[in-house]
Amino acid sequence: MTPIKAIVHGISGKMGQEVLTALCHAHDMKPIGGVDVDIIDGTLDLPDRSGSIPISSSLDDVIVEAQVVIDFTNGEGATSAIRTAAKHGVNVVVGSTGIPEKTLNEAKSLAQERNIGILIAPNFAMGGVLMMHLVRESAKFFEYADLTEVHHEAKIDAPSGTAIAIAQAALDGKGTRFLAPKAEKELIDHTRGGEHEGVVIHSGRMPGRVAHHEMVFGSTGQTLTIRHDSINRESFMPGVLMAVRASQGLKGLTVGLDKLMGL
Repeated sequence: MTPIKAIVHGISGKMGQEVLTALCHAHDMKPIGGVDVDIIDGTLDLPDRSGSIPISSSLDDVIVEAQVVIDFTNGEGATSAIRTAAKHGVNVVVGSTGIPEKTLNEAKSLAQERNIGILIAPNFAMGGVLMMHLVRESAKFFEYADLTEVHHEAKIDAPSGTAIAIAQAALDGKGTRFLAPKAEKELIDHTRGGEHEGVVIHSGRMPGRVAHHEMVFGSTGQTLTIRHDSINRESFMPGVLMAVRASQGLKGLTVGLDKLMGL
């Protein structure tokens, strides 16, 4: 079997490094380059000591022969990666969060125009994807919903893209907004958290956490708690590798790992 040739976009980041390691250990994949905006052009030794790959601050410089670009940067970086990969007719897997609606629309158009597969997912942890599915199925039976998400202290956005996706899954399942009672007297501002159509969202940031999401539904005399924890970044890699493999047969834009999991 000829291995899938992959480029890691955002290779200097923690997730980029984890993706690179996963690619090295996957028998059917081969990393052939890395990109990061502040990187000095040169080479990078692979973590399994099997050789080295070219690295650059420009995706155009290393994309030759690539079959897929794996992006873990940010909304702006993902948009740039999608445009460049589409120009070269290369498939894209995006794990960056904070993807604006206009980028999704552009990705859909580019994928159709260039006949490539673009997969964008807010979460590559299969347990996290299953959590969204369970939240969607449970939401119609409850009137109240409080969602707590906690990530490491260096995470840029709040709430997380996954938290927003979970909240939206609850709303999709319920078909209407939730009830979110206001405190008569809020002694500390914003104690009740943010709100998305009645889903109250609380964001925590601290060392020692990778990704924690907990949805609590409430009704008369009962609560239902659905929780998922990513203990380390390895938890995302089976989903990333699933997406990379699927990207070779996908055409058009796919949003969410759930489509590949059959949920």
